[in-house]
Amino acid sequence: MIPVETFPALSRLPWLRHGFVGRIPGLDLHLERDQALDRLADFHAQARRELGVGGDPFFTAEQIHGAGVTVVDAHSPACSSGVDALVTDRPGACLGIYVADCAAVFLVDPVRRCIGLAHSGKKGTELGVVPATIEKMRAIFGADPSRMLAQISPCIRPPEYETDFAAEIARQCRAAGVTEVHDGGANTATDLQRYYSYRAESGKTGRMLALFEGV
Repeated sequence: MIPVETFPALSRLPWLRHGFVGRIPGLDLHLERDQALDRLADFHAQARRELGVGGDPFFTAEQIHGAGVTVVDAHSPACSSGVDALVTDRPGACLGIYVADCAAVFLVDPVRRCIGLAHSGKKGTELGVVPATIEKMRAIFGADPSRMLAQISPCIRPPEYETDFAAEIARQCRAAGVTEVHDGGANTATDLQRYYSYRAESGKTGRMLALFEGV
């Protein structure tokens, strides 16, 4: 079995599939990002199968540490360039974000049945990628932030990192009107048995994969 973490707040909604794929035991990934992702591809594909979304279209973002958000629909490419967040109301579209210290932020409006998944590290948080994702969901799908749920994935935190961007993401969510914000507090840099850490492993390591789909 591939190590896949799930979050209780998201598991409450039976029409969602989600997971956070952690470190693959025994796999040498002292590599640059693209090489590491190539080596991880088969394991990540297996994780999607185990979550029951293996046969569904899979969409990722280029992840440039910006605040760009794109809408995933039937015409979207497999990887959207120039963006760090994906939103959709399309059932059966699996969204994916790769992280190795940055946070993956899951967003959902359970009434409109729309979802978002954002990559937010220090820079992306400063630029406001998560508020931009919330606003895109409101503008395109009619999502109401007061109904939305936000889940922050494991990420790096002080004292291993100088900025507590997870706390800032939570603050930004609440400022945008999201009242239900969840964060388990796991620190990727202090648990290398479960997670990859760009900072703790000097830039050559694997990537976790956040997966999110409405069915």
